[in-house]
Amino acid sequence: MIDHSSQQGVQQHTQLSKTKLLMKILFMTLGASLVAVGLEIFLVPNKIIDGGIVGVSIIASALSSLPLGVYLVLFNLPFLYLGYKQIGKTFAFSTLFSVIIMSIGTSLLHPVAPLTIDPLLASVFGGIIIGVGVGLVIRSGGSLDGTEIVAILVSKKSPFSVGEIVMFFNLFILASAGFVFGWDHAMYSLMAYFIAFKMMDIIIEGFDESKSVWIISESYQAIGDIITARLGRGVTFLNGEGGFTGDSKRIIFCVINRLEEAKLKSIVEEVDPQAFLAIGNIHDVKGGRFNKKDIH
Repeated sequence: MIDHSSQQGVQQHTQLSKTKLLMKILFMTLGASLVAVGLEIFLVPNKIIDGGIVGVSIIASALSSLPLGVYLVLFNLPFLYLGYKQIGKTFAFSTLFSVIIMSIGTSLLHPVAPLTIDPLLASVFGGIIIGVGVGLVIRSGGSLDGTEIVAILVSKKSPFSVGEIVMFFNLFILASAGFVFGWDHAMYSLMAYFIAFKMMDIIIEGFDESKSVWIISESYQAIGDIITARLGRGVTFLNGEGGFTGDSKRIIFCVINRLEEAKLKSIVEEVDPQAFLAIGNIHDVKGGRFNKKDIH
C-alpha cells in the first residue's frame, strides 16, 4: 500500500531542494557578475587591483597580452582541485561555476568604457560592488579566491591562523601592485580591498546582525520583564556563582539585533546602573522566541 501523504512530502522536499538550488545558482551568477563589473568597469581601467588570486590575475594580465578572464580561470584551477579534495565536490563545483561566470563577465565587459577615471571613486565604488558580489557567492556556498583554501592547509602546520595567512598573502599581492602600477595605485588598491572586505562581511553576516547579551543584576526579574515587553525578546535566567564572593547570581541571557542594542543598554541603565552587561556578536540564530517588536 502506498502512503500518499509520504509520497507528497517527498515530492515537496524535492521541489524545495530544486528551488534552493536554483536560488543558489541565481545568487552565484549575480555575485560573480557583480565582481566582473567591479573589476572591468572600475578597478582594472584605473590600474587598481583586488587581493588574492584576482589581484595576481590583474597583474599578470597587465604584464602580458592575455585577457584577465584567462588568468582568473587558470590560476584558480589548482585551488579548485585542493578544494575538491579538502572541502568537497559541492564547494569545488560551486566555485568553478562562479569563477567561470566571473571570467566570462570580465571578457564581455572589457571593451566597455569605465564609468570613472578618478581612482578614488573607482576604489570606493569598485570595492563596494566587488564586496557585495563576493559576499553573495560565499553565502551561496562557493568562492572566487583560492588563497583561503591554501591558508586553511598552511594553518594546520603552522602557528598562524587562517586570517593571518590570508592577510599576509594579500599584503604581499597589494604591495606588488606598487612595482607594476606605481605606489599611488597600490594605496588605492589597499583602500579598495578594505572596502570590499567590509562589504563582504556585511553581506555574509547580514545587515540585521544578531548580538548575545549577558546581564548580571539583583533586579534580574524587572530587567527581563522590560526587555520582553519593550523589545519582544525572550530572556533566559541562568544560575551562576560569584568566583570571588561565592554568592549565587542570576544571569539574564537574550539575543537582540544591533538596532536594539542602544535601547537595551538604556533599559539596564534605567533599572540598575550597577548591573554587569556584556554584549557580543553572533553569526547565526535559529529557533526559540526570536521575534521582533517595534522598539518603544
